[in-house]
Amino acid sequence: MSENRLDNLRIVLVNTSHPGNIGGAARAIKNMGMGRLYLVAPKEYPAEKAVWRAAGALDVLDNAVVVETLDEALEGCGFVVGTSARERRIPWPLVNPRECGERAIHEAGTHDVAIMFGREDRGLTNEELHRCHYHVHIPSNAEYSSLNLAAAVQVIAYELRMAWLAHKDGQAPTYDDWDVPPAKVEAMERYFDHLQETLEKLGFLEPDNPRQTMTRLRRLYSRIRMDEMELSILRGVLTSTQNYIYHAEKPQDGHDGGNS
Repeated sequence: MSENRLDNLRIVLVNTSHPGNIGGAARAIKNMGMGRLYLVAPKEYPAEKAVWRAAGALDVLDNAVVVETLDEALEGCGFVVGTSARERRIPWPLVNPRECGERAIHEAGTHDVAIMFGREDRGLTNEELHRCHYHVHIPSNAEYSSLNLAAAVQVIAYELRMAWLAHKDGQAPTYDDWDVPPAKVEAMERYFDHLQETLEKLGFLEPDNPRQTMTRLRRLYSRIRMDEMELSILRGVLTSTQNYIYHAEKPQDGHDGGNS
């Protein structure tokens, strides 16, 4: 964990179609003093267009981490924000770019932080946005709201740098700290799998038709921000519940329902 909080920030681009936008994003984050770029299944990369657009940020491109899944890009992160250009069916906690920068820099003091950007034509999917603690929306002109991907990265990167400068000057807002580190995103994903499995065993969820229940539970736990100990306790509760179900369903010796 670097003492420079900017070094603990990841800019994550998901399924980028145009390599020029990758180069533009690399230049944008280097302009603001960052250097960690993650690319999730880019359509075309490496590419000359990315190199051309990156200009003096070739080191950022050279060190970019290219992965196939979002899980890989978010591994080890304790805080995730996803960019969203529109309202969703189930609204998520929403921040503006300034609030995003302040919260991200605060969180970067204790763990890696990821800021996710989606596809040029349709952004992040609902499932990807459900992986986030917050969504960030850039309040652009309603009559012409479409932002180029690299431009959107530049806006957020600028706010991250301004928040970092405020932190260095002792002017950053403070948020409640944990006595135990907050749970990492991969641990939360394991919990959600465990939770859904348990709710299905209880008959609370239909395996083939969970509706929006799990999405709303994800939102609930994202608002709460469980720490590692709290998560361990709840995993224990789920395990005990499953054990109870197993023993309740298991035929007792001599009482298996067969004919004597």
